[in-house]
Amino acid sequence: MAETTYLEAIRQGIWEEMERDENVFILGEDVGVYGGAFKVTAGMMEKFGEQRVIDTPISESAIIGAAIGASYMGMRPIAEMQFIDFISCAFDQITNFAAKSRYRWGAGVPIVIRGPSGGGTHGGPFHSQNVESYFFNTPGLKIVQPSTAYDAKGLIKAAIRDEDPVLYLEHKFLYRRIKEELPTEDFVVPIGKAAIRRKGGDLGIITYGAMVYTALEAAEELAKQGVETEVVDLRSLQPLDEETILETARKTNKVIVLHEACLTGGAGGEIAARIAEKAFDFLDGPVMRVAAKDSPVPYSPPLEEYFLPNKDDVLEAAKTLLAY
Repeated sequence: MAETTYLEAIRQGIWEEMERDENVFILGEDVGVYGGAFKVTAGMMEKFGEQRVIDTPISESAIIGAAIGASYMGMRPIAEMQFIDFISCAFDQITNFAAKSRYRWGAGVPIVIRGPSGGGTHGGPFHSQNVESYFFNTPGLKIVQPSTAYDAKGLIKAAIRDEDPVLYLEHKFLYRRIKEELPTEDFVVPIGKAAIRRKGGDLGIITYGAMVYTALEAAEELAKQGVETEVVDLRSLQPLDEETILETARKTNKVIVLHEACLTGGAGGEIAARIAEKAFDFLDGPVMRVAAKDSPVPYSPPLEEYFLPNKDDVLEAAKTLLAY
């Protein structure tokens, strides 16, 4: 069986859901004729037609507004942000309309807002951001970020079938680098459930997205020193799998929270706080955060490499923590 890339897994998931449910459609900039900036929607207009694969004007607020309206009429839109950075243009539509709709008058908004996020590809400050923390404080909105091809397909399917808005973050660095064999039968990955990527009892690293691989690289190095590291891939940021987070904290007694987004105000602060509140008695050291610098994402390749968290940053934090 041929291996499937992370990007192709997303494409397959969308394609299969569009075949399964005629109410599913996709809209966004260049998703139709061009097949998407990264070719996630390649061939979909030819297969499903212009009524279900809709090229839009360059207006993220219009894309999300149209998606919300369509969802009220029984449709299940997938709204693509060509780069996730530009989701800020639709912040009001997402946070004040889509996320609050069920609370305000009982109407679900079954839309998926998806797009490429993250750095490592030298895209500069407007094409490399991680936007999850902007929305992390918004009740009513689910947020997921897969790290594997299996999860990429399973989570996009789960997101499309969900009755409420889901922000689906795709790390562009993983698009064509990550591959695996996928089942031929239909499957979904449940939103809100983390995965243990490596088991260990000496140190826990809680992370998500592309940083899963940074954590695993660090864990390999630590294993050479006799330190067994548990790596937790959150997969879902909202809702968080608090049970798995706390189990790892109680098991390992020392925890690093790793994410690619900037340190200040990042999701790591919330995760660290929950561990401190609910597993404090089990800790043998402070919950440590490893994240990007508090700066716009640099365009210069060497500056971007300095800006992003890497294996050595994780190892340095581990060294400090293990010394407690």
